[in-house]
Amino acid sequence: MRYVIMGTGGIGGFFGGKLANSGEDVWFVARGKHLEAMKNHGLQIKSTTGNFTVPPGTMTGDVASVGHADVVLFCVKSYDTETAAQLLSPIVHDDTLVISLQNGVDTVDKIRKQLARGHVYGGVAYISSRITAPGEVTEVGGFQRIVFGPLNSGVNARAKDVHESLVRAGIKAELQVDVTKELWKKLIFIASMGSLTALSRLTHGEILANQRMVSLMFDAMREIQSIAWKLGIEVGPVDEARVLEGLKRFSDDTRSSMYFDLVGEKPMEIEALNGTVVRFGEELGIPTPIHRVIYSVLLPYHLKHTQRQPTQ
Repeated sequence: MRYVIMGTGGIGGFFGGKLANSGEDVWFVARGKHLEAMKNHGLQIKSTTGNFTVPPGTMTGDVASVGHADVVLFCVKSYDTETAAQLLSPIVHDDTLVISLQNGVDTVDKIRKQLARGHVYGGVAYISSRITAPGEVTEVGGFQRIVFGPLNSGVNARAKDVHESLVRAGIKAELQVDVTKELWKKLIFIASMGSLTALSRLTHGEILANQRMVSLMFDAMREIQSIAWKLGIEVGPVDEARVLEGLKRFSDDTRSSMYFDLVGEKPMEIEALNGTVVRFGEELGIPTPIHRVIYSVLLPYHLKHTQRQPTQ
């Protein structure tokens, strides 16, 4: 199978790199300085499970030049979803499987609207990784897991093959018959803890050391939980002990991708995360005061930089 990594950032670069390193046919789509560095020196992966380099040769800024794709790992930032999905048309055929590993709960529908062919699945990437230099992706924390599957259709044979290839590449992967609940579980976490690191500029360790911040985080999670329940999505109640146990597995200096976008003066995924929570809350009559504050404070920073797209 030919894999195309649409958006070779922290998520796409790492998982695509693992697949390429295992011998899969993988093409990496990127832009700017990051792309040029990969063309010249390959993709450097630094990881808690070992460093390696994907040699130059399958890196491009022109999606159509790939020829065809059997599988697309769709990893662009949520605000680029429609534009990037349109670019896939020349390489997508009837059996192509497009797997969105983006943040948010509505990207699958957005991608489907742009493609006349292929199958689109949702997915969740549990990993802490980012571009740390042009041509270099660094993973920390030890989380390297993908959960993917359809939203309202059966699991096809291509998806089973993808699952097997991910496992062969050393990636913890789970194929579900309906990934909707998993998308909301991640939204509960990342739109709360992730956004709070950006709003407060604090690290995970600094937040966990302050009981008021911890309480705020859990209250933010429960706002999203209430929305999910109203929509009939059976996510479990917020388990404070389990959340804290999971957070303590990260190093104290961990920060979210939204934080790095904020301080790097780049657009943020504020609309797909907190903006989505606020909009659902308004439609369903569910108060979301914490997410309204996060959204209202960070949105102007996002809008300020939407016309200044990152070059990595």
